[in-house]
Amino acid sequence: MLAALIDTLKTGGPIVFVLLALSVVSLTLILVKIVQLWPVLSGARLRGAAFEHWKNGDQTEAVQTIAAGRSPADRVLTYAMQSLQVGFRGAALDAELTRLGNHEMAAMYRYLRVLELIAMVSPLLGLLGTVLGMIQSFQELELAQGAANASVLAGGIWQALLTTAAGLLVAIPAAIAATLLGARIDMAVHLIESAVGELMLIDARKTPKSATG
Repeated sequence: MLAALIDTLKTGGPIVFVLLALSVVSLTLILVKIVQLWPVLSGARLRGAAFEHWKNGDQTEAVQTIAAGRSPADRVLTYAMQSLQVGFRGAALDAELTRLGNHEMAAMYRYLRVLELIAMVSPLLGLLGTVLGMIQSFQELELAQGAANASVLAGGIWQALLTTAAGLLVAIPAAIAATLLGARIDMAVHLIESAVGELMLIDARKTPKSATG
């Protein structure tokens, strides 16, 4: 069975092997990004508990609670609470939180562009294989001096169909994964903005007593 698969790949020419390599890269990246992005929407309960502690003036407990979180929103919120706790506020804090948020977003988007590139390039490689296969067919037809028959044309047509199918098989999972993972990242970024915004609102509304506590 393995020998038959290898023979089939050889029939498709070098482009099929390129697509096979891209499929391995694509599947590896998909698995890596799933593991990385799995926890990015977690921590809602921890953030809620931390906000309650902060409202009640127990800032130390709030920081300890949110520090146990694993999501980007938890990490940025932890820094924001620690900064407010030592009196770091204003435009400087806003700029630093923006920098941290951008850093988290860049880490989540890392290698996702590679998936998008694979999804875009794979069908083009398949199309290139199709064109090369048809060129081969017509060359063999010319060498046969117009004596067209199935055996003369079959090789090139088979290569053309194989590379087209291979290109689509590589591109479709990569495109789906890139879209779904990108949507998850967008939700995680929204959580960061929402969490920081809620903390700043709570901090602005707290009483002078809790502000010094």
